[in-house]
Amino acid sequence: MKKGIIYLTCLFLVGFAMAQEKMEANTKVVLITLDGLRWQELFTGADPLLITNGAYVSDTTELKEKFWRETAAERRTVLLPFVWTEVKRMGQLHGNRKLGSKVDLTNTMWFSYPGYNEILSGRADDARITSNDKIPNPNTTVLEMANKDARYRGKVAAFGSWDVFPYIINEDRSGIPVNAGFELATGDGLTEREMFLNELQPKVPSPWGTVRLDAFTHYYALEYMKKAHPSFVYIAYGETDDFAHDGDYAAYLKSAHNTDDLIQELWRFCQTDPYYKDNTLFLVTTDHGRGIEPLETWKGHGSNVKGAGEVWLLAFGKGVVPRGEIQEGAQVFSNQIAATILNALQLQPAPQMGAALKVSPKK
Repeated sequence: MKKGIIYLTCLFLVGFAMAQEKMEANTKVVLITLDGLRWQELFTGADPLLITNGAYVSDTTELKEKFWRETAAERRTVLLPFVWTEVKRMGQLHGNRKLGSKVDLTNTMWFSYPGYNEILSGRADDARITSNDKIPNPNTTVLEMANKDARYRGKVAAFGSWDVFPYIINEDRSGIPVNAGFELATGDGLTEREMFLNELQPKVPSPWGTVRLDAFTHYYALEYMKKAHPSFVYIAYGETDDFAHDGDYAAYLKSAHNTDDLIQELWRFCQTDPYYKDNTLFLVTTDHGRGIEPLETWKGHGSNVKGAGEVWLLAFGKGVVPRGEIQEGAQVFSNQIAATILNALQLQPAPQMGAALKVSPKK
């Protein structure tokens, strides 16, 4: 594993670029993860080897009409229009390995629980986080750290499609409200939409036993943001990973496209709400990559799958210097995200965390 001195060296090469001046104490943070979305689709759009493969696409003609274009730039824009028209203009996109920009996991497991633990706690824990079992996380996440501070107590929340998130965040110990899996909105003062979602979710079957459809996660989160205005919210979408495991490339692409729209909706809400407007940092990433060679390993991940440790990171909003698609020989690690969030909230990162991404851009 790389050591701290290498992280710091890489940071100066990256020039990740939070604005040089310190963020004000009222900065809000929205952290978003898309489970297992490959960097290949993010940066080059639909995979030419998969979009025409009858083993993974039932109607290749329909899918090509929707997502196939001649160039990678066109394909990625039609797949993720918000990312490539707005985020590219106002933020930063790290992880296009074709251009020498790399984002990697430091854990060696390369699957979900270890990946989420690394993102949220700022450190890999290969000794204790070795499965996706529902075991309370022994590590303290940035959500819990923020909730312990008087400025953010009761102003932190998490929403996830996968039913393991209450354990990853250690809901019982941390006191963080986590709405995940097939849980309903609870508490006093539910909005009409929350009550409607509570009625609808049990009536809409999910294809999977442990993951709900992302629309429910999204709108539970959005409604909570509208009424409670949390200062730090984590939203974990899950469909892309599960459709990939199913070997359904069409659904995988359609889900990624839909999630792009959901993120746009969150951003536009924040830019119209006085509590969040021009005052919110968005960080978007993934818990692990997927296989690339041989072709069928796109469905999976894990330490034995080539490319599954390769991830990506988007940053936009308050304090982010607009640099667009990073094209330099730069290295970022997932364990740096936690400290970046804590710096934005003006909280002290723990010593074992990867160094925060906060250096100034290159002149």
